[in-house]
Parts: sequence; C-alpha cells; structure tokens
Amino acid sequence: MKKLTPPNASRENTLSFKAFREYMNLLKEQIWRDYFARNSHRVRVKKEGTVVKNLVKIFEATLAISNEKGFQAMSVRDLSRETDLSMGALYSYFSSKEELLDMIQEQGRLITLRILLAEIDKGCDPMEKLHHAILTHLFLSEIMRPLFYFSYMEAKNLSKEEQKRAIESELFTEKLFVDILAGGQKKGIFRSVDRELTAAVIKAMLQDWYLKQWKYQRRKISVEDYGKFLINFVEAFLLPLH
Repeated sequence: MKKLTPPNASRENTLSFKAFREYMNLLKEQIWRDYFARNSHRVRVKKEGTVVKNLVKIFEATLAISNEKGFQAMSVRDLSRETDLSMGALYSYFSSKEELLDMIQEQGRLITLRILLAEIDKGCDPMEKLHHAILTHLFLSEIMRPLFYFSYMEAKNLSKEEQKRAIESELFTEKLFVDILAGGQKKGIFRSVDRELTAAVIKAMLQDWYLKQWKYQRRKISVEDYGKFLINFVEAFLLPLH
C-alpha cells in the first residue's frame, strides 16, 4: 500500500482539523484502490476506475442507511436504490451482506491503524507522539464518524472471526498509547501511572466524541476545542507532581 503521510504537525504547530480533512479527501480514492489491489479476486468488475467509484458509493451508502435504520434492517434493495446500482451490479463487489459488513469493518481498521501509526511516527518525543495520537484519532473519528459509529454499533453482528479481529484492533490501538506512555515514563517525562488503565481511559474519552456528538454540539464545542481540552487533561494527569 502507498505510504500514508498525514499533514505535518508539531507541538508548536498543532495538526489542524482543516488540513487533516483536506488530506483525507485526497486519500479517499487511494484507500479503495488499495482495497481493489488486495481483493481483485473477489471483485468481478476489473476496470479500476469503475470499481473505485462504485466502492466509494457502496461504502458511503451502507453507512448512511445503517446509521439510520441499522445494518440488519438494511436490504440490498435499499442499497441499490441509494447507490443507483442494480442488485446484480452490487453483487459484483460482495457476495452477501455478511461479506459487505466484513469489508467495511476491515477497511475501517486498516485506515485507522495505518494513519495513526504514520502520524505517531512523526513525533520526536513521547509528549509529541501522545499529542499526535490523540488528535489523529479524534480527527479521523470526526471525518469518518459514520464509519466509527457503525463499527461500534454493529460489532455484535460480526462473525466470530471478525469479532476477534475487532477486539484485537481495539487492543492494538490501546497498546499504541501504552507504548507512548512507557516511553515517556522511561525518559522521566511522565510520572508513574498504570499505563494500561490510562490508555483505556484515553480511548474511552476519544470514543465519547463520536458516540455522544449531540452533547458537544449542544455545548458548541468543536473537534479542535475537544482535542485541546483532552490533551491538556491527559497532560495534567501525566506530568510529574511538584
């Protein structure tokens, strides 16, 4: 896969949501080209341009319908109407609703993990890495909120194998934070705290943004406002007490 490189960020010039949104818009088609490259044996259509355009349609329509009425209640006929693709055309891209669900979950995990890893790697020290990880996860969940919400709500409907992968992905994301905290403690930047529990709480605060969006809209809190608050909150907890 082509290397993912989010826009530059530093502690003095924090990653902006506007720049990140522009980056993700440019990346959208590349994400599905990569999917086609990995799964060309599963897709009966072979013209890349057509495949990418229709996969984007299918992906966005599935999320829109599912977040309104639930994936289990969505029919392939619903998806056909929403995408303007015949049911026969849709089955050229997936063989069943179960495969469609697995496809969306797989893409969501890959996008999140690859972009998170690329951004964390830019940090020069543990504090920078922590800032990058928090903002990148938060901005991803804002731009791709239908996907994040879908993944959370539909986890119970996954096959056992996909549920296992989803759990592993959740734990891997937390481990990214655990490793950052460990590096900061080793250098004396962060005080001694339970790293696993701290990482779990950070993840829960990140999830609150996209699961309870109404709460922050009512309070007129932007994603950047929430990001700054979360960074300051976590930093205050981690910095050594004097």
